[in-house]
Amino acid sequence: MPPAHTAGPMASVERRQLRLRDGRELETYVAGPRDGAVLLFHFGSPSSGAPYAPFVSEAAKRGLRTITYSRAGYGASSRLPGRSVGDVAGDVSAMLDSVGAERCYVAGWSGGGPHALASAALLPDRVIAAASLAGVAPYPAYGLDWMAGMGEENVTEFGAALDGPERLREFLEGAGSWVATVTGEAVSASLGDLVSDVDKGAVSGDYAEWLAAGFRESVSSGIWGWFDDDMAFTRPWGFDLSAIRRPVAIWQGGQDRMVPFAHGEWLAGHVPDAKAHLLPEHGHLSLAVDSMGEILDDLLTLDD
Repeated sequence: MPPAHTAGPMASVERRQLRLRDGRELETYVAGPRDGAVLLFHFGSPSSGAPYAPFVSEAAKRGLRTITYSRAGYGASSRLPGRSVGDVAGDVSAMLDSVGAERCYVAGWSGGGPHALASAALLPDRVIAAASLAGVAPYPAYGLDWMAGMGEENVTEFGAALDGPERLREFLEGAGSWVATVTGEAVSASLGDLVSDVDKGAVSGDYAEWLAAGFRESVSSGIWGWFDDDMAFTRPWGFDLSAIRRPVAIWQGGQDRMVPFAHGEWLAGHVPDAKAHLLPEHGHLSLAVDSMGEILDDLLTLDD
């Protein structure tokens, strides 16, 4: 089992291997005040569930207890072959049950964005409010040129997913293999055309080390979490965005080359009553690291 990487000082993080009803195991991390309202955070693709210290600290300042986790197939979490985005709802319920929480706030960053929206759509009795941060839109999305504005690496990766499972596996085991050994010093350069200038400026110090550790840990048991995410994003998600009845905020940066600005605009127009924060000055990686306190303050105001 890979070690937990929590860059920077932070209160104690409890790491748990949660046994699910279907026999799978889910690698989870719990931190913050034990009597606090729960914030369940879905990380991106690829990444592990190991939390970033400043995010947990910002949540704790607001009385929130943070749960992060490695999505199925990542790190020490068992794979769920053929999963849809919506299949995450059962895992969310299990994590809440494991800490004795009836309800939670949810946030999802990048590839975690669709999973936060799935939580809101499929668990209306358990989700108070949700935030999607630089989250991808469904494929296909009427009126959205889905890959326009993406860096060339993502165009190739998602193109491989659309070509089929074998082509995607070849890509992830080939061009994608850098994630298994990347260092903090090299992470920005390794992302190539996917990082805008504002994102390059954001990736340094502890943040860069945490990103690199999450990449490495995500594939510690193979490529399958990443593979299943990419397949799930380019197939039906397993729920209808128009069915969401919980408050949702959509955050997106105009300098994002991983998930272009148009995805945030599309989601803001298709998630019922979504509160849009479309920030032209931000990129994909700068958005959360520079704005997490603001994002959490806004999320807490969405409680209706």
